[in-house]
Amino acid sequence: MDLSKTKRFGVHLDVTLKLIKQDILKRFRDNGIDLTPEQWTVISELADQKTIYQRELAAGTFKDAPTVSRIVELLVNRGYVSRKADKLDRRKFLVSLTVKGKAIYEKSAPILYDARTLGWKGLNDTDYKDLTRILSKISSNISNGHDSQGS
Repeated sequence: MDLSKTKRFGVHLDVTLKLIKQDILKRFRDNGIDLTPEQWTVISELADQKTIYQRELAAGTFKDAPTVSRIVELLVNRGYVSRKADKLDRRKFLVSLTVKGKAIYEKSAPILYDARTLGWKGLNDTDYKDLTRILSKISSNISNGHDSQGS
């Protein structure tokens, strides 16, 4: 692939991600939800996992440990999340949604899914398969440190 195409795919990814985040933030604000997409990702993972160690939460949300720690602290302060030290290893923290956290998840999830539905407007299952295949390949190339030109 020539350099101009390589350069452009990064721009397309960056612009698309920025637009998605801006759309979600606006939708949340318009509905009185004081969350960022990053915070929502943590809340969503906790909704799925119920109770999870903070390190596992970082892995499940593809965020680094310091970022998750800051997000969890903020969500604890807002009353959405509880964090308790593990009884056997006080260095580990178990994190879960509170009743208030479950409520904000239930209120915000349909709004987020509406935003995602808008993004998929005019696309079909084949488009989804192609996109996920391509993004998986890019992720794999980067994770494995391979030059995609040789593959």
